[in-house]
Amino acid sequence: MSSRQYFDGVAGAWDAMREGFFPNSLREKAVRVAGVRPGGIAADIGAGSGFVTEELLNHDVRIIAIDESPAMIDRMKQKFSGSTVIDYFVGESEHLPLDDRSADYAFANMVLHHVERPAAAIREMARILKPGGRLVITDLDEHEFEFLRTEQHDRWMGFKREDLQRWFEEAGLQTVSVDCTDDNCCAPSVTGKGEARVSIFIAAGTKPQTTGVSLEEGCVSPVQADENAI
Repeated sequence: MSSRQYFDGVAGAWDAMREGFFPNSLREKAVRVAGVRPGGIAADIGAGSGFVTEELLNHDVRIIAIDESPAMIDRMKQKFSGSTVIDYFVGESEHLPLDDRSADYAFANMVLHHVERPAAAIREMARILKPGGRLVITDLDEHEFEFLRTEQHDRWMGFKREDLQRWFEEAGLQTVSVDCTDDNCCAPSVTGKGEARVSIFIAAGTKPQTTGVSLEEGCVSPVQADENAI
């Protein structure tokens, strides 16, 4: 089963499942580290059922929600049906359906350990940022809970922080930081193999400024919008 198939299958129950994995304070920290300002455009990559989006709605920004699971996107549309500030797209983290310089902020919460090529996904997230834009990733530190591979279809058993630092820098981002959030992700095994308890890192970096381009300039310009927009 692919991660897309897994998340399609659990989309309806994901909000309840997620509540036991990590706290709401995680998204608040991510948005604070990004330095989100009113009027910007924020991409929620691997948005799931809208964990980060729900916090972004408090900050007067335009939101681009992207997920590889159509069922998750449908779930978000139901949850936020009253909002007019969210654009929805089905797309993969390594091939985002957005043009260069489309967003002021990009967030990816608990996404990286599901992608095939984490470094490539980070380069892609950096690509869609405007000059001066911020990428913030929250995910799992390296761990040994192998049951997550089969039960939650994780591709990676977390990450070394030095790898995150290097991948951000190789993607052309500056002022890179990789710190502890003081939060843990907790996930009990459904087959009786114990409970995973893994520390969560927060990695952030800024796209270098280009002369004459401000943080607020630009607009959402989806690539192949007819094929990917929901």
